[in-house]
Amino acid sequence: MFTLRFRVALISFLSFFLLSCSFPINIIRDEHLNNSKGVPDVSVASEDQVNVKENGKESSSAVGEDIVESNEGSNSSSEITPNNKSSNGDQQRQAQEQENMDQALELLDQSQIQWEKGNLDNSLSLLDQAYSLILDVDGEPRIAWQKDDLRFMIAKRILEIYTSRSNVATGYQSEIPLAMNADVKKEIRRYQRGERKFFIDSYKRSGRYRPLILEKLKNAGLPEELSWLPLVESGFKIKALSSARALGLWQFIPSTGYKFGLKRDHWIDERMDIEKSTQAAIAFMKSLHEIFGDWQTVLAAYNCGEGRVLRVISRQHMNYLDNFWDLYNQLPVETAQYVPRFIAVLHIIKDPKKYGMDLPENIDKPIDYEVVRTNKCMRLKDISHHLKVPENELVALNSELRFKVTPDKEYDLKIPRGTAERFALVVNQIPKAKLPGSARYVRHRIKKGESLSTIARKYGSSVRAIVRANHLTSRHRIRAGKTLKIPLRGYTYVEEGAFEPSKRITKPQKGEIITYNVKKGSSLWVIARRYDTTVSEIKKLNGLQSNRLKVGQVLSIRSGSGKNSYVVQKGDCIGSIAEKHKLSVHELLRLNGLSKKDNIYPGQVIVVAR
Repeated sequence: MFTLRFRVALISFLSFFLLSCSFPINIIRDEHLNNSKGVPDVSVASEDQVNVKENGKESSSAVGEDIVESNEGSNSSSEITPNNKSSNGDQQRQAQEQENMDQALELLDQSQIQWEKGNLDNSLSLLDQAYSLILDVDGEPRIAWQKDDLRFMIAKRILEIYTSRSNVATGYQSEIPLAMNADVKKEIRRYQRGERKFFIDSYKRSGRYRPLILEKLKNAGLPEELSWLPLVESGFKIKALSSARALGLWQFIPSTGYKFGLKRDHWIDERMDIEKSTQAAIAFMKSLHEIFGDWQTVLAAYNCGEGRVLRVISRQHMNYLDNFWDLYNQLPVETAQYVPRFIAVLHIIKDPKKYGMDLPENIDKPIDYEVVRTNKCMRLKDISHHLKVPENELVALNSELRFKVTPDKEYDLKIPRGTAERFALVVNQIPKAKLPGSARYVRHRIKKGESLSTIARKYGSSVRAIVRANHLTSRHRIRAGKTLKIPLRGYTYVEEGAFEPSKRITKPQKGEIITYNVKKGSSLWVIARRYDTTVSEIKKLNGLQSNRLKVGQVLSIRSGSGKNSYVVQKGDCIGSIAEKHKLSVHELLRLNGLSKKDNIYPGQVIVVAR
């Protein structure tokens, strides 16, 4: 048997190997496992799955055939030369090494079974035996490849077992340790002070969802404390969306949601489905627990990803195995706050009076519902009107609907219990909704003097949408007579003649005092050039002591003669204005503090002098 020091060396090897490889080794090469005799197919139930399969005749040309050919060669001659003896010896050695590889793989499989049963010592003992079999193997490249693959998997398994200090997630789970340290106390104080209202509101909302979450956690054998994780993730807001595009009660990003079976299409996003997203979150946490073994590390990986945590562990070596908080100090700032924040929630929920939190007794209740199947496109607002039930109840029950409209395909609509019979009677009276959210198009022939901004306003669209829909290379140059495809949003159709253009803003007269709202990118110099005045005149008129401006600040400006400025007319674009005043587009943009993404509009005053 090997010592702990030996296993530490293996883990160090693994750390180097994980950091040096750009992809995981998932499959042992079939070529050098196909010739195993008497060894059953092995399927290792872990992240690094290994499948040993028979590949037919091609796979039979391995060590065994070499031995047969060698024996035939020996029978053809009555004289055995030293070279023949050497050749036979090499073949026997290769056969023995291949047998060692096969036995090591079988021991790896048995170790997995013992690990899943919770017999960690037996599992480690089997891994020690497996490694001893491959330790002295130094054969041809075909054997050496197997050795490298097996050494990687054995070392990785040892690391996983050492971090699994409690049973794997399929078995009994102990409660999450309620640590109390400076970081946890800091998060408790936040909830007591600045985030008190957030905590109480979240607690009130939790009543609608926690009964279902608790039931799912109990069935999965996971700690009930995890039912409070959505308070940290989303404040129990079903439509919560983060800057990283994480959505829903459990804050799944699209890729992770897809990995755990949450579907997304034009009509629905199951990350907002309470039942399906909870099931996905449980599956995700179970998979993390199988890797890390303790719930504090699982929570950290849930927040920042298992890859990030594994990289920190690989650098930490054995220290982490003694104390989670050693690992915690090396995690990203957000994650370093995340775990203490969750533990702080558990402390407060366990004894709210101790922490001065008056949690409400009247919390939201789950809505009892039944399901009816429909394939008609209907707005939830119209359904609630005909069923005479509150619209917010229908929205809460069918929170996965992105536009509050049922799809034009089979859909299980949740409605308050006791309304199914009425729904069957009124469903034909409910008006059919138009396709929501997607862009519908009209065709527009460009007239002389028009720009994308005027066309966009005419149809209630946007310049960016028109550029994207027509694959335009520039938003500043369009040609009269060409036809554009204009995307329209929402339910209403905007007729071409229905648009009333805004009144043109007239150019200020010389000496007239006007007001100017400071925009992003503005400066006193740009404003002075635009209105043909001076920086000192603007500062004097507004009592400014410095040249610093704030976005939204209102300035009074006495305009000059206007020879350096130009009022944008209907149909103008940056390109045409630059050409008219013999400037390059780049120089015109620079003079006005604009970028290529900015829009101009009729009545806007811009600087045109060099």
